[in-house]
Amino acid sequence: MSQRVTVERQGHVLAIGINRPEKRNAFDLAMIDALAAAYEQLGDDPDVRCGLLFAHGDHFSAGLDLAEVGPVVAEKGPGALAGSHKYDPFGVWAPQVPKPVVMAVAGIAFTVSVELALASDVVVAAEGVRFRQLEVGRGIMPFGGATLRAPTRLTWGNAMRFLLTGEELGAAEALRIGLVQEVTPAGAHVERARAIAETIAKQAPLGVQATLANARVAVTRGIAAATDHLMEQLPPILASEDAAEGVASFLERRDATFRGR
Repeated sequence: MSQRVTVERQGHVLAIGINRPEKRNAFDLAMIDALAAAYEQLGDDPDVRCGLLFAHGDHFSAGLDLAEVGPVVAEKGPGALAGSHKYDPFGVWAPQVPKPVVMAVAGIAFTVSVELALASDVVVAAEGVRFRQLEVGRGIMPFGGATLRAPTRLTWGNAMRFLLTGEELGAAEALRIGLVQEVTPAGAHVERARAIAETIAKQAPLGVQATLANARVAVTRGIAAATDHLMEQLPPILASEDAAEGVASFLERRDATFRGR
């Protein structure tokens, strides 16, 4: 069996590659678990500051390998999608990885592909991408986070049209409704996503992770909770070595070198 997910550290970026192109990158249980292991490395390695999620081959993924995954989910529940590791790549059945993920997507990007996009922080799509959340046409419903995130990420009407019709949408429509943040020519999506991930990785790690965490609190728990969270997060960040380096680099008119402390 080939390695279902490739993992390569590139500076402070962890490149995570879906790798089952002979099956249009359909997710079986081994791939789900391998992806969760990669997200655990992303979250816990102090030298990694941002994740880059992409796929080998022409397509991101045709979705779940239902012949294998379906019976397991029916028996054990949808939490089986979380894998056996610390963080759930879908951010539903276990904690979400605490570092940002930039996703590059092209070709067929069905079901779990959309849900991984919704769980990512920045999404770059190639022209010709085909998104589809088609569960309602298979007699089931999405269970990897689409119903939880799409209404707020895409707005209610856009989400309901997408989720309830099971229709495909392309790059231009995905950009319009906010599912992706940038569209590139075919073949350029991974390098553009990598450039964004590298830019994030150059910023102060403590500040990036606190910003991400605070924004997530605002979305999931509301403004009041996020305000309290902000008041807790800010003092130690202001007292950090990175904050002092940020001021010094500004005064000295040079690029900052952040160390995450």
